[in-house]
Amino acid sequence: MPTLRPMGEAAVLVEVDTLDAALALHASLAASVVPGVHELVPAARTVLVRFDPRATTRAAVARWVTDAAASPPRDAAPAAVTVLEVVYDGDDLDETARLLGVDAPALVAAHTGAEWTVAFTGFAPGFGYLVRADWPFDVPRLDAPRTRVPVGSVGLAGAFSGAYPRATPGGWRLIGRTDAPLFDPRGARPALLEPGAAVRFVSARDVVRGAVRADAAGGTVAEPGRAPGAPNPEPAMPGPALDSARGTPAAAPGALTTPNVEPTAPRRAFEVLRVGVSATLQDLGRPHLAHLGIARSGALDRAALRVANRLVGNVEGDAGIEVVGGGTALRATCDLWVAVTGAWGEVTVDRVPIGAYVATAWPAGSVLEIGWPRRGIRTIVAVRGGVDVPLEAGSRATDTLSALGPAPLGAGDLLSIGADPASPIPVVDAFPWTAPAETLELPVALGPRDDWFTRTAVDALFARPWRVSTDSDRVGMRLDGPLLARTRDGELPSEGMVPGALQVPPSGRPTILLADGPVTGGYPVIGVIPDAVLGLLAQAAPG
Repeated sequence: MPTLRPMGEAAVLVEVDTLDAALALHASLAASVVPGVHELVPAARTVLVRFDPRATTRAAVARWVTDAAASPPRDAAPAAVTVLEVVYDGDDLDETARLLGVDAPALVAAHTGAEWTVAFTGFAPGFGYLVRADWPFDVPRLDAPRTRVPVGSVGLAGAFSGAYPRATPGGWRLIGRTDAPLFDPRGARPALLEPGAAVRFVSARDVVRGAVRADAAGGTVAEPGRAPGAPNPEPAMPGPALDSARGTPAAAPGALTTPNVEPTAPRRAFEVLRVGVSATLQDLGRPHLAHLGIARSGALDRAALRVANRLVGNVEGDAGIEVVGGGTALRATCDLWVAVTGAWGEVTVDRVPIGAYVATAWPAGSVLEIGWPRRGIRTIVAVRGGVDVPLEAGSRATDTLSALGPAPLGAGDLLSIGADPASPIPVVDAFPWTAPAETLELPVALGPRDDWFTRTAVDALFARPWRVSTDSDRVGMRLDGPLLARTRDGELPSEGMVPGALQVPPSGRPTILLADGPVTGGYPVIGVIPDAVLGLLAQAAPG
């Protein structure tokens, strides 16, 4: 039977003994999802079950998981197969074959010889870890990982095969390449390969384009490079698109793109004159897509974003700017309304101070400047109408780790504004907001891997204040304090993560995963900070 481990107030990590058992459990759970459960994130030997504690209870989720694990496997309908056409000319093909004791044609024949299954995703959005019951090889990773693996590279590592959906570092051995659209953040189905999907690799020289074959199990095989049931792609228009006033060519799908798509100033817009530490576009992010390798992202101080949008009459989740520190300056190209929330510091329009947490007129041609905060570290700027850029995976947020959404803002960017909302700017008679606290007291729910740590380490987590390291960002907040000693060596097989997880690497220094954090990881999590208070960390400055 599986072991259920709590992972904060809204998730359960279900652990089994093998990858095959994890695949079977994920399939059983996916076929019988109960109300209140909103995501299943499979990994090497676990399935992370994320649920809404307002709609169900941990006990109800545990009963469902236990019943599903004890039930006999269901007879699945014949699955359609996604075909990946591969040119087998990878840089590591010959050496990998030699290491495995075969020649290159034999390795290619083995790779194309049967169907693979997407066990889980991770590492990058749309990167699927593919397994096969009859795969005979355990492939060693490269001694020195490449700093850049080209998009579409097909590789092997351990018992897995995979295809890189975007250019990233990587240590897998590359045996070929595919032109299949592995990840399209603006598509209805962003990831071509989803957990549980069946995949067949075919050599490009053997492919008859457009053929649809019946597989041995009675399912269908999609055309090369398309998921079963996926619509035909629209033909591309010739010529590069321009994605900012600086005139840079549009980036490939999955890469960070500059925020404006027009080469001239739009009718309703503002211009970035300069950026201090950093500034990114953020909304409420991309929830419930971790099973595709996509982090939640979105504003770290979600309460500040919601309030700023409400102050100017927007929908709470409209996109605004998250400014770190001070030194950012913006110029309106037309008459606008703006609200500034989050960190407390001087904000001016044409050098005249304006109030925080209040809607303020921002006349055409005037310059809004964000000074260095006296309290807090992140300022939210919301403009009436919201910042209007194309959605990627359902959001306009910048994900700094996975390169989804608009690029971090830079001087010269022009940001289009949406139409005025129908609702008026509300009248606020009271000012209920207080300055960000200088010292935070945050609850931590132990688990799922607190048993990896000594009793002294667990006690130390709560015994004294911790300081925020300068080595912190939207991915994770590193903490300076006592080193947390383990009771065991080694690392965990990759397993699902949640924002707020306190990961502890071998160094013993804990890191709190934030909105852009990885969706899977192999460091043990000693505890989880509840999502309801996680936004307070957005204003915790280094030191």
